[in-house]
Amino acid sequence: MKNRKMKSGIAAAALVIGLTAALPVSQAASSDAVADLFSGTPAGDSSFHFSEIEFLNEKTGRAAGNGFLIGTSDAGTTWQSIYKGTWQFTQLDFISNTTGWALAKSKAGGTNALIQTTDGGSTFTKLPTGNIALERIRFLNTKNGFGYTRAFAYKTSNGGKNWTQINTPANTRYAEFANTKQGWALIVVPGFGYTLSRTTDGGNSWTTKLNVKSSEVSGGELYTSGNQVWAKFYGGVGMSQQSYSLYASPDNGTSWRKVISQATAGGGPAPGGAAGIVKEGPASPGGHASNLVLVDGAAILGGFSPAGEQIGVGRTLDIGKTWANLKPIKGFESIISFTSPNQGWMADTSISSPAVYATTDGGKSWSKKVSIPVKN
Repeated sequence: MKNRKMKSGIAAAALVIGLTAALPVSQAASSDAVADLFSGTPAGDSSFHFSEIEFLNEKTGRAAGNGFLIGTSDAGTTWQSIYKGTWQFTQLDFISNTTGWALAKSKAGGTNALIQTTDGGSTFTKLPTGNIALERIRFLNTKNGFGYTRAFAYKTSNGGKNWTQINTPANTRYAEFANTKQGWALIVVPGFGYTLSRTTDGGNSWTTKLNVKSSEVSGGELYTSGNQVWAKFYGGVGMSQQSYSLYASPDNGTSWRKVISQATAGGGPAPGGAAGIVKEGPASPGGHASNLVLVDGAAILGGFSPAGEQIGVGRTLDIGKTWANLKPIKGFESIISFTSPNQGWMADTSISSPAVYATTDGGKSWSKKVSIPVKN
């Protein structure tokens, strides 16, 4: 589930990481060479699969899964093994090519541990978080960052060694802070639906900016960039279909536009009632929304349909005034990372067809860059 950060101004001519002896691997390489990236015993499952992908710039990125972390310095043409072990990665958060944090589990079904690396991911150090079971993290620099559980928000000023809870409204189910002062909270209101509130004083006070009525409430997600705020509200789910709505604000919540209003036969009506710019999100009919990326004026939403066996993206270049769902490709589950409106990557996170794809035209077309051999 996931929120995607924008990283800019990070120079990385090569992937400066501790590599294993494995040679760089491209999808055109021999099957033995590809298999070596994913040799050994999968962590927590019978097969290797991707769970996260993060690119720092147009060349340098990482993909992670259950017991492995791989990297590329040429946009995915070749890949190198960075880490093999027992960590089951759920999120990567690198602020440079060497320094980063991750959330990972040590056993299937366990809670996330917060781990840190200063060598690009070859080794990790576990940072104790006490009884705080973090589900998301976002670091601004080596010292300052934010961590989130399902209901609470926290901040750190020493690189994750200690955490302080931030005051958020009751029944908060998702929060997102841009800095120590500016933040948003998605709140569940029993018997009504959702409200969206904003703070400009670090959580001391909150102001309601949006009310969204919904007969079913199952959470949502928030994304911010400058004055832009995007909010995704989930309705019901059933028959492998997800109902949801996506709202956009160009002015920090002063005005809102409903961009996607996806009602489904299995999930029921979309939250908010009113029509959106479009009636369906990417990978429809009945597709599930993946993560949203805000980059250089574009908003790009991943989508997947396990029943329809397709993954893809939808996007806008004008803060939701118009929206286009682009042609999907075969797949089952997905997560995306974009470094510009045109250049991006998409990982199929399923066990059935685990692979990483790249696009240079904003998601109109995709090329497979690496895939995990599937055991029959």
